[in-house]
Amino acid sequence: MTTPSSDAPLLSVEQVVAGYGNLTALHGISLHVNKGEVVAILGANGAGKSTTLRAISGLIKPTSGVVLWKGRNIEGRTPANILKLGLAHCPEERHVWPEMSVEENLELGAYLLKSKAEVERRKGIAFHRFPRLKERAGQLAGTLSGGEQQMLAIARALMSEPELLILDEPSLGLSPKMALEVFEVIREISGHGVSILVVEQNVHNALSIASRAYVLETGCVIAEKESQSLLNDPDLLSAYLGG
Repeated sequence: MTTPSSDAPLLSVEQVVAGYGNLTALHGISLHVNKGEVVAILGANGAGKSTTLRAISGLIKPTSGVVLWKGRNIEGRTPANILKLGLAHCPEERHVWPEMSVEENLELGAYLLKSKAEVERRKGIAFHRFPRLKERAGQLAGTLSGGEQQMLAIARALMSEPELLILDEPSLGLSPKMALEVFEVIREISGHGVSILVVEQNVHNALSIASRAYVLETGCVIAEKESQSLLNDPDLLSAYLGG
């Protein structure tokens, strides 16, 4: 068993190989996120970004390599157990429960809690952070706009009060104005001490909130750079991120 270290990163992914059936999507991915840090994973479609997040949160099992949480190997833990550790995954395409109300969706984000008073406290925080959701508390989630559903998905993930929030394509399908609003919310969440690992197609939105970024191509990390350094590297941006 890995011995945890007090100075270890919050999250470390070390030489992870993973995929689906006979298809290998990740070929030895390594990355880390420190406490209080915002880190972006960038790359074209099919680069392995979402697969990396699924391997971290226990949705798929790596065939080799390790995922460490505060220096401890979390291999074999279920997604629910990983959530209990303090790592929440907000998946691509939002996946809210459309036939349930906004408030009911939030309550499902706190399904591990036994205290009704604590659930109510956390809902209060969510409604303070997302006033639009408070206005629509009794509305069916499926009737919300795309941006509102994204905010609900993020708020639901935050109901577990995670130390690390993993976001998969938070601006997918949103208008530019709504995407900027969502990223302002992510910046505010980070300002309250939540570490964030974000996968995002919009490079400039991602780098506006991240201190560092990893660039993936065909399941491999081909670059790790400070955000400003990456923005100042037009060759890398053009070659792997579409300009």
